Amino acid sequence: MDGNEVNPAGGCPVMHGGNTSMDKPVTSWWPKGLNLDILHQRGARTNPMDPDYNHREAVKALDFEAVKADVDAVMTDSQEWWPADWGHYGGLMIRLAWHSAGSYRLGDGRGGAGSGNIRFAPLNSWPDNASLDKARRLLWPVKKKYGNALSWADLIVLAGNRAYESMGLKTFGFGFGREDIWGPELDVNWGLETEWLAPSENRYGDLNDPSTLYNPLAAVHMGLIYVNPEGVNGTPDPAKTALQVRETFARMAMNDEETAALTCGGHTVGKAHGRGAVNSIGAEPESCAVESQGFGWANPGQEGKATNAFTSGIEGAWTQKPTQWDMGYFDYLFDHEWALAKSPAGAWQWEPVNMPEEEKPVDPTDPSVHHNPIMTDADMAMKVDPIYNAICQKFRADPQYFADTFARAWFKLTHRDMGPKSNYIGNDVPTEDLIWQDPVPAGSTSYNVSAVKAKIADSPLSAAEMIATAWDSARTFRGSDKRGGANGARIRLAPQKDWQGNEPQRLAKVLGILAPIASETGASLADVIVLAGNVGLEMAIKASGHAVEVPFAPGRGDATEAQTDADSFDVLEPLADGFRNWQKEKYAVKPEELMLDRAQLLGLTAAEMTVLVGGMRVLGANHGGSKHGVFTDYEGQLTNDFFVNLTDMAYSWHPVADSGTYELRDRKSGVVKWTATSADLVFGSNSILRAYAEVYAQDDNKEKFVRDFVAAWTKVMNADRFDLVA
Repeated sequence: MDGNEVNPAGGCPVMHGGNTSMDKPVTSWWPKGLNLDILHQRGARTNPMDPDYNHREAVKALDFEAVKADVDAVMTDSQEWWPADWGHYGGLMIRLAWHSAGSYRLGDGRGGAGSGNIRFAPLNSWPDNASLDKARRLLWPVKKKYGNALSWADLIVLAGNRAYESMGLKTFGFGFGREDIWGPELDVNWGLETEWLAPSENRYGDLNDPSTLYNPLAAVHMGLIYVNPEGVNGTPDPAKTALQVRETFARMAMNDEETAALTCGGHTVGKAHGRGAVNSIGAEPESCAVESQGFGWANPGQEGKATNAFTSGIEGAWTQKPTQWDMGYFDYLFDHEWALAKSPAGAWQWEPVNMPEEEKPVDPTDPSVHHNPIMTDADMAMKVDPIYNAICQKFRADPQYFADTFARAWFKLTHRDMGPKSNYIGNDVPTEDLIWQDPVPAGSTSYNVSAVKAKIADSPLSAAEMIATAWDSARTFRGSDKRGGANGARIRLAPQKDWQGNEPQRLAKVLGILAPIASETGASLADVIVLAGNVGLEMAIKASGHAVEVPFAPGRGDATEAQTDADSFDVLEPLADGFRNWQKEKYAVKPEELMLDRAQLLGLTAAEMTVLVGGMRVLGANHGGSKHGVFTDYEGQLTNDFFVNLTDMAYSWHPVADSGTYELRDRKSGVVKWTATSADLVFGSNSILRAYAEVYAQDDNKEKFVRDFVAAWTKVMNADRFDLVA
C-alpha cells in the first residue's frame, strides 16, 4: 500500500466489532446465565473524578445565588439552533426537570432525577424525551462554568425550579446534593418490550384494570414517562386515561390531589410541538451519526423558527399566556367545549369548539398569528373524572391553594429520590419536615456502648436471633432512593413488624428483650438492634478462633408512627432474601436473581454479596432456621466452611424433584450431607461468583473471610447513616 489507500478490514490490526461492538455482548451467548453486571456498574474505573474527590464538600462551596442567576439568564437567551418559544425556555426546562424526575417509581425506588441518568441510554433516547438533549446543551455553559461542584443532576432540576420562578410561581424550595453517575443504569427494568411505545397489553395482566400493571413498572409504554397523551394505546378516551393516570402517579406515591396539581400545573406553562411530519425527524441521540455529536431528533424544516419545532407530534399551548404562571389552564379547560382533532403531525389532541380568535394563544414566533390551544387525553381526564374534576374546581376557586399544592407536589417529584433532608444542601432547603422524607430524630451518642454490649451479651438471646434481627432491620435500605435501613428502628412499627420475612414471632421476642436495654442505657432501640447484631457476630467470630471487633457508630434515632408513612413503606417489604435463603412464595424470577437485585439495592459488590451469603449461612441466620446452604458441622461459628464444602469435589449435587432444592451427596457412599437452594449453588456454578468463592475457600484466607464479612456487614448496617458521610 502506498499510504493513500485505505487498509481493507482483512488487513487491519484491530478486531472489528469483536471488542467494540455491543451487538452481541458475552452474556448473550448464554442468556440463562446470571448476569452480574448490575453489581459492577459503579466501579472506580467508570468515575473520572479523583479518588479523594468529595462531592458533598464541593457542593457546599458553590455560590448558590450566582448559579441561580446564571440559570435564570439562560431562560431568555434564545439560540438560533433551537429558538425559544415566545423567547422563553421555561417550558423546555420544566419538561427536562420533570422527565428527569418522572422516571422514579416507588416499587423499587429506581429512576428519578437524583443521578443525572437522563444523560444516558435508554432515557436520553426515549420518544417521550425527544429534544431534551437541546435543553441540556442550552445548560452546558452553566455546567462548564461551575464544573464538578454543580452536578448535571442538580442543574437539571434547578433549571426546572428557576423556570417556574421566572414565570411567577413561588416554589417550595430546592436542595443541592445530587451526584452524577457515569454510565447507563444497568439495574433498572424499564420493561421487556423490544420496541418503543409497544401496545400497553404487554405491561398489564388486564388492560382494563390499571392496577395489574406489572411491578415495578409505572409507565404505560416503553419509552414514556407516564401515560400515552393521545389516550389508552393511542385511542382517546379521557375516562379510561384517568384510571391510568391515577395508577401511574400512585406508583410514585402521589395521591389524587398531588396528581391533579402536577397535571394542571405542568401544563399551565409551555406548549407541545407537532409541526411537520414525524418521518422527517432525525434519529434519537443514541442512533444518530457521529457528526451529529449526540444531537438527536434533527428538525430539518425548523428554519430557526420556534413555531416549526417537532417533539411529541401534539401541537399547541394549554393556556393563553404560556410563559406565565396563572389560572388560564382551568379557564380554558372548564369554560370551553372540546372536540377531538388531529395535529399537523397526525396526533390525536383535543381542541376548543368555536373559541374566539382573541382568546387563543399567539404563535411562539409570530405574535400576529393565533392558534387553537390544545388539551391531551390526560388533561381531559381532569375534567371527565369526577374525583379529579372536584379537585380542579377546588384549585380554581383558590389560586393560592393551587399554587401551594403544586409547589409541594413539584418539590416531592423532584426530590423524592434524594432520601432524608440531611442530604439536601443549599440556601433554599425548606425547614419543614415532610413525611415522605422518612424523617428520623437524631439519636444519642453519649451512652456507654460497652455497657450496652455487656447487657446484650448477658441476655438470653442467641447469636443467630440477634444477627437475623439486625439484618432484617438494615436490609430494607434501597440505594436507589435512599429509603429504608436500620436508622429509625421502623422494624418495630407497622407494617414492618408484621412482614413475613421478618418472622414476627421471633422479632417480637428479640425486641421485647432489647427495648428495655435501650430504655435503661439511653441508647436508641435502632442502635441497640444493630449493636446486638454486632455482639452476636463477635460471639461467632470468637467461636471460630478469630479476634475481630465489629465496628459500630452510635447515633441512630427511633422514628415514631407519626413520622412513618405506613402505606408507602409497604413497597419495601422483601418478597425474598437470598442472604437468609428465603422467599415468600415461588416466582417466575429465580432466587439468585432476586438476591442479585437485593444486593444491588444495598449497594453491594459481587464480592461483598458472596462473602455475606457464605457467612450468613454458617451463622445459622436462615429464615425460619432452614438448613439449606448451611454447609458446616460448626453452625454458629463464622468460618469459611460454606465455600470450602461448596467447592469440594468429594461431593456431588442433585436436584430434588419439584422442590426447587438440591442435595449434596458423598460421591462414594451416596449419603446426603447437606441441602441447598439455587441461591446457594450459584456461587459454584457462575464462573464469576465461583472465582470469589474459591478465594474464600482457600486455606490462607480464613482470616480474610472474617475481615471481609465484617466489612460488608458494617457497610449494610451503616448504609442509611448519611450523617457519617461528609
